[in-house]
Amino acid sequence: MYTIGDYLLDRLSELGITEIFGVPGDYNLQFLDKIMVNKNLNWVGNANELNAAYMADGYARTRKAAALVTTFGVGELSAMNGMAGSFAENVPVVEIVGSPQSAVQDARKLVHHTLGDGEFSHFEKMHQSLTAATAHLTKENAPAEIDRVLNTLLETRKPVYLNLPIDVAESPASKPSGKLSGLTELTGEDQNLLQEIESAFSKAKQPVVMTGHELASFGLEKSIQRFIEKTNLPVTTLSLGKGVIDETTTSFIGTYSGALSDPSVQAFVDQADFLLLLGVKLSDSVTATFSQGFSEQNVIAVNVDEVRLYGKTSQNHHFEPLMKSLETLEVAPYSGDYPAKSDDSASFIPAAAPLTQKRYWQAMNAFFEPGDTLIAEQGTSYFGIAPLFLKTNTSFIGQPLWGSIGFTFPAALGSQIANPDSRHILAIGDGSLQLTVQELGVALRQKLKPIIFVLNNDGYTVERQIHGAEQAYNDIPMWHYEKLPYAFGGDSAAFKAYKVQTEKELVAAMKEARLDSDRLYWIEVVLTKMDSPEYLQKLAKLLTKQNS
Repeated sequence: MYTIGDYLLDRLSELGITEIFGVPGDYNLQFLDKIMVNKNLNWVGNANELNAAYMADGYARTRKAAALVTTFGVGELSAMNGMAGSFAENVPVVEIVGSPQSAVQDARKLVHHTLGDGEFSHFEKMHQSLTAATAHLTKENAPAEIDRVLNTLLETRKPVYLNLPIDVAESPASKPSGKLSGLTELTGEDQNLLQEIESAFSKAKQPVVMTGHELASFGLEKSIQRFIEKTNLPVTTLSLGKGVIDETTTSFIGTYSGALSDPSVQAFVDQADFLLLLGVKLSDSVTATFSQGFSEQNVIAVNVDEVRLYGKTSQNHHFEPLMKSLETLEVAPYSGDYPAKSDDSASFIPAAAPLTQKRYWQAMNAFFEPGDTLIAEQGTSYFGIAPLFLKTNTSFIGQPLWGSIGFTFPAALGSQIANPDSRHILAIGDGSLQLTVQELGVALRQKLKPIIFVLNNDGYTVERQIHGAEQAYNDIPMWHYEKLPYAFGGDSAAFKAYKVQTEKELVAAMKEARLDSDRLYWIEVVLTKMDSPEYLQKLAKLLTKQNS
């Protein structure tokens, strides 16, 4: 018998999803049985629901959609932090919550995983602020509600929530008719906006295009790349959005970070007479606490939920078709000058000296290759990578807006599952790793082969830079990091572990990791606790001022 549960799984397959993450619980077990026999889907069980949400987020950033399954109450609440990050940064994740039988809910029975008041809607209401759409599925509404919610996911690229009672999942249904679809048609307002953009470029002497993460959420990287190559327009990116544009493109001028940008990039962007911001969010950590120097009077900013036209907000725009239409504009190729680029790609010659953050990131920059997927934890790692010029066809994952530490470890594994052909390189600090390290067991069980750099700098270095450098609350337990893969079930066939303290030791480990793609590489990098990238040192002072 074809059921509502089967209908939902077929719709997930239509989104390009081939793996589903989560944790079993007695309210979702029968639905999980359907996943196990579905020929198009694989189950990836996680250590906890928070990690499942993080892993789904990483998968969705690469595959452009993901799904996780939790149980009612205790499971879904554990995943909420991960869902909030997906909401903040426009990552399309479907959370499916297995809930008690409809008759149990209707009778308001005091069953486990509830708050003991007979009310079953508490948790769904909590999710309404963290998702683009929610639905409580019934036997009568399920197909229509599933389609509505998943179409909303395609329109917004934000997470959505489905409450699936046990009996509803087992109820009969017809197979899907028609296809899911986002917003594909231009509105009248879109047509007017395109004309306004075309006119602005025709008048500008020093235009700049700035790209952001919302473009990646819709998989628009190739379309925007063609627009830039056709016009030669100067293009920059925020670190929240890094990787959208090929950073080897002639007209790519560097990453914009407000007052912490390369001075030539900062001056060029801030002095532009027209800026087109595409899918950009100017948050504090990527603008050096809102230190951007350009005026809204020179800006057209196009986002998923609104357009700001020289300071005035308008809506009723369809982001995806609008962005795809940029290629059709009649824009004369830019023939002006670009700011000089700083050459940060020199080869790295190691010494026998102890590692420092500065030398570590020089070594990493030389280590990266075209086609890599780079994942940087929100700490010294993120601010070490942010200023670098990425190699061609490089993907980048970070979480600077939501900034939940520990996110990148499961996210890197999710992205690796979504794209096993790209070498995934994760840089994560010891403090962040301690929050989510349980997924190392999943990495080994799934035979994943990323290269993981664990920065052992003895605690929360970012927080030490901002406040309380010597306070005990910024200390963490010291682990034997290089031995963790053994503790999580690994052997020499599955991984290779290193502990490096000097430049030469680091480069030796890097060389072996690059040549061997058959195992997971786990490289503990020992650094002093107050050393950090120059970018972070400057940003920490600005954040200290902002928080005072």
